[in-house]
Amino acid sequence: MWDVSGTVVGHERRAKVRRLRVEQVLVERDVREHPRTLRILRGIDAGEIREIGGLPDLLRSDFRPAGNGSAWAIARYPGRLLQKCPGTQRHICCGYKVLNIQTGCDLGCTYCILQGYLNSPLITIYVNLEDALQEVDRELSNHPDRFYRIGTGELTDSLFVDSITGISRELVDFFSRQSNAILELKTKTDNVEHLLDLDPRGRVILSWSLNPQQIVDAEEGSSAPLANRIRAAVRAQEAGYRLGFHFDPLIYFPGWREAYEDVVNALFDQVDPGRIAWISLGALRYPPYLDRLIRERHPQSPLPLGELFPGKDGKLRYLRHIRVEMFRTLHEFIRRRSSDVFVYLCMESDLVWRESFGWSPRHTAGLARLLDERARMGLR
Repeated sequence: MWDVSGTVVGHERRAKVRRLRVEQVLVERDVREHPRTLRILRGIDAGEIREIGGLPDLLRSDFRPAGNGSAWAIARYPGRLLQKCPGTQRHICCGYKVLNIQTGCDLGCTYCILQGYLNSPLITIYVNLEDALQEVDRELSNHPDRFYRIGTGELTDSLFVDSITGISRELVDFFSRQSNAILELKTKTDNVEHLLDLDPRGRVILSWSLNPQQIVDAEEGSSAPLANRIRAAVRAQEAGYRLGFHFDPLIYFPGWREAYEDVVNALFDQVDPGRIAWISLGALRYPPYLDRLIRERHPQSPLPLGELFPGKDGKLRYLRHIRVEMFRTLHEFIRRRSSDVFVYLCMESDLVWRESFGWSPRHTAGLARLLDERARMGLR
């Protein structure tokens, strides 16, 4: 055991931090005295803190899986942290970059792909953020004529423990000073208080995944209620952030039209459409192995009983006519409230784009170009 009362450099959250219980924390030896490590340990109520030699030791440790008493790891990531979004073969991708400074999530959504995608059930926080920022800085400097959209929510929820780690505060500060990049932080939480005193200068987009409250209750674990997410978006908007919303995954169930229309109306009743950078639509989809995991871990969930069949990318998806119907309907709901908000499809084919919207960006490069233009519009 070691002292965690030392001075922490960098940005500190000004609001009171709620202490989170974490049953087991594994700390890589080389980062045990790192300022971010000390900050994290001071912000949690740790049942056990164990030192490990390095990342390979994580797979050999008898840690408790996250979700059955949380287990975290604090480590240094030795490789590249900035990577291309993996996308989906034969489908149009948004073409953004992912900054994987953290992996794993404890929110417990039944459909979460991370249940089978990650090799470890740990919440792993890479405290060598300075290396990640140097990597991003080199990329932006080496390609000044390119524009970058970068997000941290590919392998985690960007904000669910961020008030403890403080990572996004440092990222917001960094990206607010960049001329050819924006940062998107995606979440299902309402955890924004620690970011509201920063000036993002139009270069940070706070985004929320949205679903009707009955889906939140049944399928989205300990994520924030829908009303709380929208209230958090309003607070972020008032603090100067641009907003993004992701109706993803859209779930097909009896009464889905009325339920999603209520969500769209609740959103536009409170949020200024002029502050919305984009809205994405994506239907429920997941790899075949996740079907078994959902049935085993969430036997009450009806999701595996839906009309899901293997698509061209091998993922289980709703039949095309169901997806098109949902996309057309949500697009119509949104257009009734705003004619200007940019709406795009996540991981769909050129054919589905045309059948749903009557047009298509044709390929990933086309969609990326349109999203880059939207991102640039809010810079100051």
